[in-house]
Amino acid sequence: MRTINRILVANRGEIALRVIRTAKDMGISTVAVYADQDMTAPHTREADLALALDGDDAASTYLSADKLLQIAVESGADAIHPGYGFLSENPEFARAIENTGIAWIGPAPGVIEALGDKISARRVAQACGVDPVPGLSEPVTARAEVEAFIAEHGYPVVLKRADGGGGRGITVVRSGADLDLFFARHTDPADLSAHFVERFVEVARHVETQSARDSHGNFHVISTRDCSVQRRNQKLVEEAPAPFLPDGAHERLVEWSRALFEHVGYVGVGTCEFLLEPDGSIWFLEVNPRLQVEHPVSEEVTGIDLVREQIRVAQGLTLTPPPPPRGHSFEFRVTSEDPAADLTPSAGRLDEVHWPLGPGIRLELGIEAGDAVQTAFDSMIAKIIVTGSDREHALARARRALAEFSVHGVPTPVPVYRDIINDPDFCGVGGFTVSTRWFETVFAPQHDYSHLSGPAEAEGTRDLPRQTYVIELDGRRMTLTLPEGMFSAPSPAPRPPQPLRSHRRAAAQSAHAAPAQGNPGDIVSPMQAIVVSLAVSNGDRVEEGQLVAVLEAMKMEKPLLAPRSGVVTGLGVSQGDTVGAGALVCHIEAAAEQEDQ
Repeated sequence: MRTINRILVANRGEIALRVIRTAKDMGISTVAVYADQDMTAPHTREADLALALDGDDAASTYLSADKLLQIAVESGADAIHPGYGFLSENPEFARAIENTGIAWIGPAPGVIEALGDKISARRVAQACGVDPVPGLSEPVTARAEVEAFIAEHGYPVVLKRADGGGGRGITVVRSGADLDLFFARHTDPADLSAHFVERFVEVARHVETQSARDSHGNFHVISTRDCSVQRRNQKLVEEAPAPFLPDGAHERLVEWSRALFEHVGYVGVGTCEFLLEPDGSIWFLEVNPRLQVEHPVSEEVTGIDLVREQIRVAQGLTLTPPPPPRGHSFEFRVTSEDPAADLTPSAGRLDEVHWPLGPGIRLELGIEAGDAVQTAFDSMIAKIIVTGSDREHALARARRALAEFSVHGVPTPVPVYRDIINDPDFCGVGGFTVSTRWFETVFAPQHDYSHLSGPAEAEGTRDLPRQTYVIELDGRRMTLTLPEGMFSAPSPAPRPPQPLRSHRRAAAQSAHAAPAQGNPGDIVSPMQAIVVSLAVSNGDRVEEGQLVAVLEAMKMEKPLLAPRSGVVTGLGVSQGDTVGAGALVCHIEAAAEQEDQ
């Protein structure tokens, strides 16, 4: 048995707090890390020790392997838990940790390499008799390869990045024009070879197994889950166990998950993801070698603490055998995304939050009332998990829970969730017909949320005035950063005054409308974001609806399309630039404008 006395949690928000709490239950000390704007976040208070990462963006903080490793060594941590996202699937980081003698709470680096790359994962699946989605398990090197696959399988196909995740790096190709656009965007050979091609499964459910295996060879599927309610390939609502499975599907999911884990010698907790077609066909998608955002629903229907199991496996102990799932559980991701703007991420300050309580309600929170949601990281605010004795009971509780929830300061998808859980398709009236494209093709066209005005963007925590002092504590020289003026004030400095709600609403309407305003032909950013790619240059002729650029904010990609046919002018951004909400990206000069000049 390996002794673990102190865990460094290499993450932030609700998942960091989640890990810290379980470690505390187990009598294990914890070290939190934080970016500048997370200095007062709940996870920093709950940990035994909180240390600064000295930065205000992901690259210089939670993605800085060198900083994290240095802090782990200096703080005396003998284990690191990566949470999810950030460096949780980085084999080099895992290997560097193990080389220092610190325990990595996750699968071995070689396993991450085998499964973290989607092309490699396809090869693993084929090697152990698991059927991946029909496709090519080789990187794309030329257009002819994709055309040959289309000639055999027909449209639509999907081109995926081997290292993509969270819905990023996915391009659906339905025509030759789409194919032209893809290859226009991916001209660099190294970028192109990061992609592979699969048949696009038009209608299918997304089902998965919460799986675990220990170093003694014990394997368990803790529960199945359904995560079919998605938009832009990102999950919105998850539930366990997966409902309405056809005969034999559960057994095949368990069998295939076991085969995948045993083939690569997987030791730890992970998730196997599959597509389930209406005819009962099951296709392997990928293995996520980490804890999933939706793991609480599996915990709720089994009573198994998955973080505890991760730590136990890292200690060399055996897994706790799970009981058969009991009841049913839903998880609703509460993010700062605006239903009135196609669930576009937004920033702001949480104000007047009312969380649901009562039987069957579990909350996973990362921030509190008065805290700011910022574009530097993802848009997750909290997760609401609702459990009942069966699916109908859980749905009834979910309706109560979502009706109780309210927040001022940021928009959230909760109004959308209230409609989803009352939709006959989702409730299974006449059969369960929800697929991964149901939300975008069936649900969304029937619902209009334009009347919901998003709140005005608030200043972030990092924008609040702060002052750094040099102090001595127990004979040790230290620096202390506090809100400016705290030492001279007779009492702790209050939060900056919040605008009246009516003022916030008026400002919100103005802020929301701003990105859509401008001269005809202007393309502006709908949010603060990073320019991921540019498909055009100044002087290029484009057609209406043609891709101009792709932005990314809070792990969500947003394509910018030409509003009309014409010539690109005024393009003043480059790939990697950060643009603000309402910022001009470029102008599409119509033929009439050219004649006037």
